[in-house]
Amino acid sequence: MLCTYAWESRLAYPESGIQQVACFGHSIECGDQRITENPAGHREDAALYISLVTPAAKGSRAGNRATAERWAGLLRKAGHRVRVSLEADDEADLLLALHAWRSHGAVRRFRQRHPDRPIVLALTGTDIYRFQHSEPQTTLETMAMADALIGLHERVTDDIPDYLHGRYHTVYQSAEPLPGRHGPLKRHFEVLVIGHLREEKDALRAAWAVRSLPESSRIRVLQLGRAHDGTWQARAEEEMAHNGRYRWQGEVPRWQVRQLMARARVMVMSSIMEGGANVVSEACVAGLPVIASDIPGNVGLLGADYPGYYPVGDTGALRERLLRAEQDPDYLATLRHHCESRAPLFHPDAEQASLVKVINAAREQYGEVGSA
Repeated sequence: MLCTYAWESRLAYPESGIQQVACFGHSIECGDQRITENPAGHREDAALYISLVTPAAKGSRAGNRATAERWAGLLRKAGHRVRVSLEADDEADLLLALHAWRSHGAVRRFRQRHPDRPIVLALTGTDIYRFQHSEPQTTLETMAMADALIGLHERVTDDIPDYLHGRYHTVYQSAEPLPGRHGPLKRHFEVLVIGHLREEKDALRAAWAVRSLPESSRIRVLQLGRAHDGTWQARAEEEMAHNGRYRWQGEVPRWQVRQLMARARVMVMSSIMEGGANVVSEACVAGLPVIASDIPGNVGLLGADYPGYYPVGDTGALRERLLRAEQDPDYLATLRHHCESRAPLFHPDAEQASLVKVINAAREQYGEVGSA
């Protein structure tokens, strides 16, 4: 039997009324079973009933819903009972909410009704880079009510208040390997853009970048994703009418997205704000090179030394990156190698372990919780 000990320590943030548990209890390893207890005798392996709240309704293909469904599956595999819904379940032992601003009401009601139960909050890109500035009272109040915060990339603490850093955890979104990479298209150098057409995605940047390429270039851009509204649909349709190198295919099933990733040469991630896009994880696991805007949400996934960035919003710089990827096989191979080197971060087992660690960090602040 191997026993290791770590004593409980609480850090207080007077300006916010926050207390954060920094170290918890003691761990006991017995054979291949691991049980962790705090001084009150709480077992970390006890099952919880978790209410997982997302603002995206069932059937939605929004990223928040995909994350919620994947996390629910991983937490169920870890032994917990999970219900995904738009509102918190009062019977739950723990609330896990996605989106600080949009889930404010659900978090506030759960905290008021159940001050003795833990809350975990996952921060989205719009929470971090928009709403904490445009809607600070609502967004920061939700963050302050949470016992643990989740971010989806390693640079999130650069952009949230210092007093929240002690409760922050990075959980990289995972991706499954493609069934097999088919050979890329030979006729064209296909560039894939995946994501809904909206402002935050800078959705037509890749299309604009290929408007005036040399005639000898074989680059073609294929864009997948639903238009946010009629204006974006009209923009995409107009671009197709005048740009022979660009095609918008709209929203397609997930199996087809993966099929198209397997044949593409490069993926462009052009967003002006991202909380840590799962499609970047998918590209790394697939060995698909990425050319990305140099925003924190991309750098926090691909690493500071990744050689495939361009200044966000810079059409000319993106054009140069695309031409280099087409013309320089060594550069393309370097991008692929860097992406593949990040792939272990995005393994489902790693995501599950990170989620379980966050859940345990939050529940330990309340003693004995859960009997799901």
